[in-house]
Amino acid sequence: MKYSSYLIIVLFFLTGRSFAQESNEGLVQFSGVVVTMDSVRPVPFTNIVIKNTWMGTVADFYGYFSLVARKADTIEFSAVGFKKGVFVIPDSVTGKRYSLIQVMTRDTIWLPQTVIYPWPTKEQFEEAFLSFDVPDDDYERARKNLDMSQMRDMVANYPAEPGLNFKYSMYEQTRKLYYIGQTEPITLLNPFAWAQFIKAWKEGKFKRKKEDN
Repeated sequence: MKYSSYLIIVLFFLTGRSFAQESNEGLVQFSGVVVTMDSVRPVPFTNIVIKNTWMGTVADFYGYFSLVARKADTIEFSAVGFKKGVFVIPDSVTGKRYSLIQVMTRDTIWLPQTVIYPWPTKEQFEEAFLSFDVPDDDYERARKNLDMSQMRDMVANYPAEPGLNFKYSMYEQTRKLYYIGQTEPITLLNPFAWAQFIKAWKEGKFKRKKEDN
């Protein structure tokens, strides 16, 4: 019984060794570099997969890869922006290593149209669109600033505060000192000048005095 156990162990060892030799036979260390066809630049992070298997690897930043494969295996190369490449390892390889420079051709990828909405539903978008307050442009703001009715209301409601009067008088003195010795610009768009003009016009200072008969 003891010798039978030894015999079974020896047979199992020899069988496993022969099976390992048969399984390792035909293996090749397959390595290389993936480059582009137009500029011969490396294609980083290319997916390299042995067809019909779950085995493969990913190229590094410089396009280099290395994996263990068998003779006559079909290797597939894929990368975003490039057409898929296929290479079959020759079954006539004599050594245990095989190198390859895989050239990839650029490909244009057409993505489907994607529409992004800021609102969950169409009804909410319609409600927000109808209630949206569009700000005035430069032309509209200028038109409102030069509106005579608004300027008259501003003059009528102009507060006679000492602080504002002092600020205006200091502004006038500074303006006169600034333009000493040169021609002053036209004050057509000066709001203070318009305010004074409307105030004088309302007080009737521009009416002609009737000559006494």
